[in-house]
Amino acid sequence: MQFQYIENQTAIANHLTETIDSGRVAHAQMFLGESSGGSLALAIAFAQYLNCQNRQHYAQGGPHGLRADSCGCCPSCKKYQELTHPDLHLFFPNATTDSVKKNPSSADFQTEFREFLNARKQKGTLEEWYDFMQLDKKQGLFRERDADDMIQILGMKSYEGGYKVVVIWMAELMNGSAANTILKSLEEPPDKTLILLVVENSERMLSTIISRTQLVRIGGGVSDEITSIHVDEFATLYVTWMRQLFKLNMMSLSAWVDSMSEKGREEQKGFLQFAQESTRQCFLRNNAGMAMKMDFGDEKFNTSFPTMITENNIERINNAFDEAIFAIGRNGYAKIVFMELSFRISKALKKR
Repeated sequence: MQFQYIENQTAIANHLTETIDSGRVAHAQMFLGESSGGSLALAIAFAQYLNCQNRQHYAQGGPHGLRADSCGCCPSCKKYQELTHPDLHLFFPNATTDSVKKNPSSADFQTEFREFLNARKQKGTLEEWYDFMQLDKKQGLFRERDADDMIQILGMKSYEGGYKVVVIWMAELMNGSAANTILKSLEEPPDKTLILLVVENSERMLSTIISRTQLVRIGGGVSDEITSIHVDEFATLYVTWMRQLFKLNMMSLSAWVDSMSEKGREEQKGFLQFAQESTRQCFLRNNAGMAMKMDFGDEKFNTSFPTMITENNIERINNAFDEAIFAIGRNGYAKIVFMELSFRISKALKKR
């Protein structure tokens, strides 16, 4: 899977490729978000980019505003796109079936799972997977045998010399015994190993698992049409907001938050994604000398604000946006979400 084929996730895709290009790949990560929004697809695209032999970088922005993507043509990419790469290991909820009557594991259903994912562009839901496997009312789990298989895989050498990647889809359905089995691997995996837990409900995860992973929040995605329709309005809102955050005038900030909370949920998400990407563009201009793709309609702001976004605060700001986008997508109370986000960004701007 290439990032360009995952709709409405440009901001998080750019963040993920930046972590690889800068050599900041955490060995155990939790991709938190709905499968229908592309959380699993992003995890696989991330792994494909990591092992791509000819990564593509776009100086002026590539498809859908991407900064980079896997080539899709090298031998590694071709295998990833068919989900047949020997260093990609997929784990997922499973249960007994007519053909596997006892002690099931992900290893028993690899062909079916690949077929399921390829037919749905890697955005299938848990319910769709159960229907596909005709599990009826059975509960799928990540079991002890899955955990043992994973430990064995991690102890083997990479087949092709790149990263070994383990993807656990719907990892919140991991039973307690399996979770305890993989704890040490999450904390101290072998070199050039990446473990990606794809999760929809982190509240069902053991705290010991969460504490050993780096969180990547995946927004539900918002239509590019929403952003394009409101781009001028979003630019004005962004400039006004950033100036308020630098001065932190509570009266004017409260009025701005009230105004944002009255907008529709999709428009709120569209603005947050626009603001996140705008901030990223400012960082690239200030730290990499790259030209910004957007004009905020304010010459003074275009020149001065990018200097506020540095390597000391970009990650904190980006994480704050990720969490706000996720909260809005889950019907969080908009006034609280935007006010908390404002305080976090204001604090980050003053510690540049």
